Amino acid sequence: MRLDDLFVRYFGSDDLDAVSPDALQAGAERLRVEFGLETDRGRRFGMWALMQMLGVAPDLDVAFKDAADRDAARTLMELSERAEE
Repeated sequence: MRLDDLFVRYFGSDDLDAVSPDALQAGAERLRVEFGLETDRGRRFGMWALMQMLGVAPDLDVAFKDAADRDAARTLMELSERAEE
């Protein structure tokens, strides 16, 4: 799963700066719906990571039933916060 492919799939462009606010909102909604239907753990994590990046991710306890997945998501969040410092 490549990030650019996810951008194109949900937002119609690999450049999110070029996406209108309405298209961004609609793409985020499609992403949330497909996330809820996805059963593959790796794909779910990738989709959650994109939602986290966009600020629309569900809470970890809602997003991941498996504790290891929640821990991995927390680690990603911490790494992202450190990178922004």
